[in-house]
Amino acid sequence: MDKELKKEMVTKMDKTVSIVSDEFTSIKTGCASPALIENIRVEYYGTKTPLNQLASIATPDPHLIIVHPYDESTIGSIEKSLQSSDFGLNPSNDGTVLRIPIPPLTDERREELKNLVRRLAEDGKVSLRNIRRDSLKKIQAMEKDGEISEDEAMRDKEEIQDLIGHFTQKIDNLLIKKEEEILNG
Repeated sequence: MDKELKKEMVTKMDKTVSIVSDEFTSIKTGCASPALIENIRVEYYGTKTPLNQLASIATPDPHLIIVHPYDESTIGSIEKSLQSSDFGLNPSNDGTVLRIPIPPLTDERREELKNLVRRLAEDGKVSLRNIRRDSLKKIQAMEKDGEISEDEAMRDKEEIQDLIGHFTQKIDNLLIKKEEEILNG
């Protein structure tokens, strides 16, 4: 396979797996962590800005997150973004900081989170399939233009399929690990 095409493909697939992993990290499993909320987007002067750029985030104990905005005028929009997130958070606002209690997960919430991580994993797999489709189109174009033979094209297609299988397995492993964390969290 063309080295540039393979390098581009592997880079895109690594990035896809990394995105899925980051999304999984932001899903709470009953224990407070700044990673749960740091990437929530907050409306700030007309721009969606990650929370960690607008406030310091601390976890003084396993069931509490404290958000201290750098600019107190943003506290309302931060609170609104936290409430509208998929995490079911209910922050209390004292005017200068937000306190976010992290309740233990109910069985119903565990099921919701399992479904969410499955959906995120499937989205990652769809991205991998799109990368495969684009790469296969490039291989077909190279074959049509006479840059590679039919046998080389067939080998390249098999190599692409092997790469997709490898990266799909990585996403599946992340999914299994996260589901266990949700069930046992």
